[in-house]
Amino acid sequence: MFKHFLITRFNLRNPDWTTSKKNKSVLTEEWHENRFELFRDFCFESVAAQTNTNFEWLVYFDITTPEKFKTIIRTLQEKMDNFIPIFIDGMSLFLPSIKSYIEKCPEDYIITSRIDNDDCLGINYIKEIQSHFDKQDFLAVDFIDGYTLQIHPSIKLGKRLDQYNPFISLIEKNINPRTVWSIRHSHWKREKQVVQIKDKRLWASIIHQENKVNEFEGYGEVDLSRFFQNFVISTAWEKKIKENAIPQSKWKLQSTLNFMDSLWDYTFRNIKKAVGVYKIK
Repeated sequence: MFKHFLITRFNLRNPDWTTSKKNKSVLTEEWHENRFELFRDFCFESVAAQTNTNFEWLVYFDITTPEKFKTIIRTLQEKMDNFIPIFIDGMSLFLPSIKSYIEKCPEDYIITSRIDNDDCLGINYIKEIQSHFDKQDFLAVDFIDGYTLQIHPSIKLGKRLDQYNPFISLIEKNINPRTVWSIRHSHWKREKQVVQIKDKRLWASIIHQENKVNEFEGYGEVDLSRFFQNFVISTAWEKKIKENAIPQSKWKLQSTLNFMDSLWDYTFRNIKKAVGVYKIK
């Protein structure tokens, strides 16, 4: 009936991406060390813990990935059957490679979902995406509520409201499928066939020292015990977060401002789409 692909790009060389938000060079030995640590501690653990394993996780690595990290990749592959590393020559081959892989799929429908290599998913993410499948010819599924976790320089965990986010999925008929990576996640605001689903927190963005753009925009009080019932990360980081997370009561002003900003962005984007400011396809 359908085939579900979760798709991640990891370290693909891109002439437009040479530094982190602190102007540190990327794709260096240090960058790889830090990024693989984040990937193993947060992203991989959360995907491996999915309650529904009926999907393939395509993770795109550059052919120039150093051998020591290829060894790590092989180790992860042994731990998870549906973790499929794919090595390509730079960012320009990313979309063609996705289409080349998916075109071999015989199913009538395709679901493609995206996750960045430094973020994580709630255990029911795949299950919830698939629950919205109903033989749609073309429909983007956008769970707009999630969490955001800052792990550097201090630890904060907050709720997040973000439509057209980096965790969006696309259901489509398997006739020359576009896939969810065909446009930037923020550009789904220009698409007509998008359903926004509230009050199901299925994703968590991780804010760390190497983010190119993201900053902590969390708000509200989060019950850590309840959070870790739905999000699986490494044992070491779970312990560290439980012991060191700053209570929301100590960043209440930031929480309030972040909530107001998030609500304004959400409302303003929806107004702009409703009145036709965005060029809807």
